[in-house]
Amino acid sequence: MDVDSWRWGLAYDQWVALPVTGSRPPARYKHAAAVVDEKLYIVGGSRNGRYLSDVQVLNLSNFSWSALKLQMNPGVENSEGNGGLVEALPPIAGHSMVKWDKKLIMLGGNLKGSSDRILVLAVHCIDLETDTWSVMETSGKVPIACAGHSATLFGSKIIMFGGEDSSRRLINDIHVLDLETLTWDLVETKQTPPAPRFDHTAAMHADHYLLVFGGCSHSAFFSDLHVLDFHTMEWSQPQIQGDLATPRAGHAGITIDENWYIVGGGDNKNGCPETIVLNMSKLSWLALTSVKQREPLASEGISISLATIDVDKYLVAFGGYNGKYNNEVFIMRPKPRDSSRPKIFQSPAAAAAAASVTAAYALAKTEKLDFAIIEDGVSKGREVKHSQPNDTIELEALREEKANLELTLAEVHGESSKLKQEIDEVNSTHAELSKEFQSVQGQLIAERSRCFKLEAQIAELQKMLESMQSIENEVQLLREQKSALEKHMEDASSVEKQAPGGVWRWIAGGNN
Repeated sequence: MDVDSWRWGLAYDQWVALPVTGSRPPARYKHAAAVVDEKLYIVGGSRNGRYLSDVQVLNLSNFSWSALKLQMNPGVENSEGNGGLVEALPPIAGHSMVKWDKKLIMLGGNLKGSSDRILVLAVHCIDLETDTWSVMETSGKVPIACAGHSATLFGSKIIMFGGEDSSRRLINDIHVLDLETLTWDLVETKQTPPAPRFDHTAAMHADHYLLVFGGCSHSAFFSDLHVLDFHTMEWSQPQIQGDLATPRAGHAGITIDENWYIVGGGDNKNGCPETIVLNMSKLSWLALTSVKQREPLASEGISISLATIDVDKYLVAFGGYNGKYNNEVFIMRPKPRDSSRPKIFQSPAAAAAAASVTAAYALAKTEKLDFAIIEDGVSKGREVKHSQPNDTIELEALREEKANLELTLAEVHGESSKLKQEIDEVNSTHAELSKEFQSVQGQLIAERSRCFKLEAQIAELQKMLESMQSIENEVQLLREQKSALEKHMEDASSVEKQAPGGVWRWIAGGNN
């Protein structure tokens, strides 16, 4: 691929491996990546159980790799905690990273030796103008130290969701970091939140909604999509259309306008070979392309970044693990897609109520207009008789419109009645289920009491068995004594019988 003309022959929605030059970075996964000024920055990651602390840079104008040497930053403690100066980032993996101006802000992650010393989430900053790094001192409701969470930039705020702490406890809280004041806040939400998870992805849509997709717990992998409305702070799980999105964790995502591109991920057995895109306005999945199972793009812990070269936008993927660690770079030219208005996540009842209010307002307005026109027509009829035909036509049109609105309103009322009936049925079912639950609960209490009685009887029987054992031992002892006595009596009897016989024999012998 020619560096100068590679873009002209690049097909839409197809991944192509870049022929890079320079010293390739070590293969890795669970790193962080971002593109700034046509340069791809790779920070940290994990390889063979070892955390990495390097910063690698790919110049997208000539496809050459280089390592970024960060300068010492006074005030940053080294690994021994003695306040000395350090030249490199601490080894880190499973962290998240966002681009903010000319800085890379990293949140959390698994830090070397962090389980013993760091209890709250660490925030690191890489200044690309000075090539230095520092620890950002934050305040407020600081989250617990964790990894595998998502971090989404919204203006000057970072929205953080989920993750796994050092004790392997899963999280489903929403924390917000204000980058201007460096203050954390814990957001209180309504309705049912997503199940606690890590290694998921999240994205903002229309400056209004936070979308969370996939991830895993310690026993399951998810393919669900959850939406948080930042106006009402309510969670919802909308119905999704289009292609099937398979359960996955460790995938990567990036947004272009209203389209959310997802690449990689897996379930610890197989990687996800398909690259999918979600139209966040239509809530519809589309499978763009697919690769073989063991190719680098079907990896967990992969990264994806958005690069703008001239005026064109490209997706850049790097790293991951699918049985082996990868360090290849792939690029995709996404096909421009239609934009539509943001979707309003509204319940059927709310939609019916809104339609009812709109129809009622239109009807009231029409009735007022009808009355005014009639009076105006009468007054004008007295003065100008030739205007009566036009007024009559307008009046008939308004009456017809009124009839249509009344019909629409009747339909809305009918739908409202159906919804009310369904709600009544649900309430009735709930009442019956509550009664059944109380009945079952009473039966369980009775069974529990019966179990307690049985346990008491069993304990008594066990005591009786223990006493029976002692009685049996005594009986056995008596049997042994009886046997010994009988034997003794038999021996004595035999002696008595032998004694007289011997005397008579002696007498008989004496006579001889």
